[in-house]
Amino acid sequence: MELGFDVIALLMAVAFVAGVIDAIAGGGGLLTIPALMAAGVPPVQAIATNKLQSSFGTASAVVAFARKGRIDFRRFAKPAIGAFVGSALGAWTLQRIDPTFLAGLIPVLLILMVVYFTVAPKASEEDRHSRFGAGALVGMAAAIGFYDGFFGPGTGSFLTTALVALFGMGLVSATAHTKFLNLSSNVAALITLVIGGHVLWLLGLLMAVSSIAGAQVGAHLAVRIGSRVIRPLLVVMALALTVKLLSEPGNPLRQMVLG
Repeated sequence: MELGFDVIALLMAVAFVAGVIDAIAGGGGLLTIPALMAAGVPPVQAIATNKLQSSFGTASAVVAFARKGRIDFRRFAKPAIGAFVGSALGAWTLQRIDPTFLAGLIPVLLILMVVYFTVAPKASEEDRHSRFGAGALVGMAAAIGFYDGFFGPGTGSFLTTALVALFGMGLVSATAHTKFLNLSSNVAALITLVIGGHVLWLLGLLMAVSSIAGAQVGAHLAVRIGSRVIRPLLVVMALALTVKLLSEPGNPLRQMVLG
């Protein structure tokens, strides 16, 4: 499909902001996926193209955190494999869902994400005793990985919250390891969706450039400001984009409610 230069420039700007947000609080896909769909990209292609650009951004954040010595790659190798397998299964499932159904489901998922971001408790900055063992960590990563392959937005926040609440990690440490797990799930979903032929390569790569820059900025800000500023902005933007999607006359959810 063809998009105008102004639309591409706007999507690149959204990708930059999403990269910053994703590195700090997770949930950057709450901006990029609805923005892609609002630009006329079909749901499955929007999710696939978002995986391309977000994979680069997440990889950039992983590099930034690794340079600061924040990631224990040895401990999180098996959870990363679990996230990879779960995400591949989620992306496989996505390609077998009716696109019309998916177009109606995405606004519902976005609203659920907004509710989650609004009521989620604040995370501690200090490491504590883990409530569960290594096996549970792998299972958690696989389950959230499945969601990431199927849809994606909010995955980073889910992972960070689980690492803090269930596995006793401090906020900064949890954020850093979330990027590593998220990179594994992003790559798995991307490979699966590339095989399915759903990625818009040029648009995805252009957005990836912006996402990389945003992720570098966000990774440096994460240690300083955490998510206290980003989450309110994320909620407002997600609500605005949900309204935009539901304003489309052809949206099946809108037709069902009005019909």
